[in-house]
Amino acid sequence: MWFFYGKPDLSLSANGLLGGLVAISAPCAFVSPFCAVIIGLCAGTLCCASVFCVERICKIDDPAGAISVHGACGAWGLISLGLFANGMYGNGLNSVPGTVKGLFYGGASQLAAQCCGVLVCFLFVFSVMFLFFKALDLITPLRVQEEVEFEGLDQNEVSVVAYPDFNTKSRR
Repeated sequence: MWFFYGKPDLSLSANGLLGGLVAISAPCAFVSPFCAVIIGLCAGTLCCASVFCVERICKIDDPAGAISVHGACGAWGLISLGLFANGMYGNGLNSVPGTVKGLFYGGASQLAAQCCGVLVCFLFVFSVMFLFFKALDLITPLRVQEEVEFEGLDQNEVSVVAYPDFNTKSRR
């Protein structure tokens, strides 16, 4: 963000750090420390790019950046296992003979398995959460009326004016 805007962004720096930690969680036992750094740096960059994609292209309100940190960086972490696993560990893991090797170490099948895993996770989470929020919307509306959006939720939801200097009545 410093490169694009000329100053650092503290919240995106924190999210980039968290994204790096999320990304290395899946492959940590199967990659070298050098590859772990590469995975974390890529995740931090991906996290910042994903925040803008989620907000501007997908039009999803995600003020904490959770979709980017956990979704995009988590998916990258799974895929990075299929790329960077060095084949030193995993022999006999889950009753599968042989060590875990990523694409860069001669194991293309691990990358294919990881990509299938990402796809299955996305489809499952998307479908379950879509149904959950549709059902929840039937019980209690998730969206407020348009005039309440302009007035602000503070007065409507909790009967307190959060920003007394902001006069909504004069804007109409």
